Amino acid sequence: MATLRVRLPLPGDWAGETASRGLRAGLRPLQALFAAPSLLFLAALTAMLLRHPDVPFYEIDRIGFVLLVLGVAGRAIVLRQPLLAIERATWPMLGLASLALVSVIGQGCDDRTWSPLAAKFIVPFVLFHLAATVFDNERRLRHFEAFSLLVLAYLSFTSIAFLAGAKSLIFPRFILDESLGYHADRARGPLLQAVANGVSLNLLGILAVHAFLRGRIRGLTAAVLLASVPVAILATMTRAVWLSFAATVVVLIFRTHNRKLQRICAGAAIVAAVGLLVVLSFDDQRRALADRLEESGPVEFRRAVYTGGWHMFLEKPFTGWGVNQMPAELARHVSGYKQKELYPHNTYLELLVEHGIAGPALYVWLMWELIRLGRGRIPRGERNGLLNRQFHTIWPVLLGVYWVNAALVVMNYQFVNGLLFTLAGMLAAQNRRAARELAAPAPVFPGRSFANSPG
Repeated sequence: MATLRVRLPLPGDWAGETASRGLRAGLRPLQALFAAPSLLFLAALTAMLLRHPDVPFYEIDRIGFVLLVLGVAGRAIVLRQPLLAIERATWPMLGLASLALVSVIGQGCDDRTWSPLAAKFIVPFVLFHLAATVFDNERRLRHFEAFSLLVLAYLSFTSIAFLAGAKSLIFPRFILDESLGYHADRARGPLLQAVANGVSLNLLGILAVHAFLRGRIRGLTAAVLLASVPVAILATMTRAVWLSFAATVVVLIFRTHNRKLQRICAGAAIVAAVGLLVVLSFDDQRRALADRLEESGPVEFRRAVYTGGWHMFLEKPFTGWGVNQMPAELARHVSGYKQKELYPHNTYLELLVEHGIAGPALYVWLMWELIRLGRGRIPRGERNGLLNRQFHTIWPVLLGVYWVNAALVVMNYQFVNGLLFTLAGMLAAQNRRAARELAAPAPVFPGRSFANSPG
């Protein structure tokens, strides 16, 4: 724990003693920030989960983010540690952030512009680098693992309560507010978007399976938590989420040779099938499910929006239209819809239209660098830890879940981006530790020469 030392006054120096006590009292909040960086990090992620941009709740996500930056930066200064380690993934992230910042210069402090920009570029960049500094030992990695399991339990409980009609159990209450966000008729969680809730459940569910394989959760707790995920996924009533979850189960079964993991995936499929049968036994749920399966409006809307977005790109293929210009312009490029603003519901299309060719190029570079993080060497002391070989195996699956859902929604959700890039930062730090271990000189044993040893 970081300790701030203050010179004690000489005996009889009343003024100095008073000043010293006042200084110590004033520095105690800073010491609290420095003492537990992992808990501060997880508190910031919690604030990002529970505070949607459309909800006037004292902007706790921004407060948590600022406190996190101050706490980690101050701790690094006190302990004389490097704060920012440049990674290969740093450069495409800087490129994307620079493109976005240049396009919004002069637009003023518009929340509609700066909130999505921060969620898509600034928050992931900062959390990626801070995670590499904060989660530097197995104890703190276990803090993150416990946090992910708690969030999964909360999101699953909220989704199942919504499906069962037990809306009095849902917290925070703004989740039920139909004037906020999208898909008020589905289990959308605090993210207020069913696809974003689904991708969070999917990512956290994979981490829960990993925790079970490591023996971090066992018995009834593990059974209830893992069984709740397929039902919570079903509660989102979103075809894209269902397909993404099904693809995840299939990929995990065929990608790994771990029989235990294969049995878990088969069990998840069985629970999903049983949950579907239970839902179909209720008339109102059966009608809602049938309506979702037969609904063609969203498909037609996406086809029209994608066509309009492509035409916008062809008009400005190199410079792009700039951040937050697409909704109004897209409405003029799409016929048959009366809305004044239309949204692309596709991360890749938005990058292409807003930033031209450079946007997707930098994004592909970034994603390639993220893939490479899971191919690194594991230090000897971490082979049974959170970032073990099994985690490296499922890392491409976690990225694949993110990529598939990014094609169906614009990933401007702080929590979803923060979760993925925090994991990426952990892997980047592990790769650096492995490189240092590999570069360290071999131990020398006095009194023995390997050159003259027999054999």
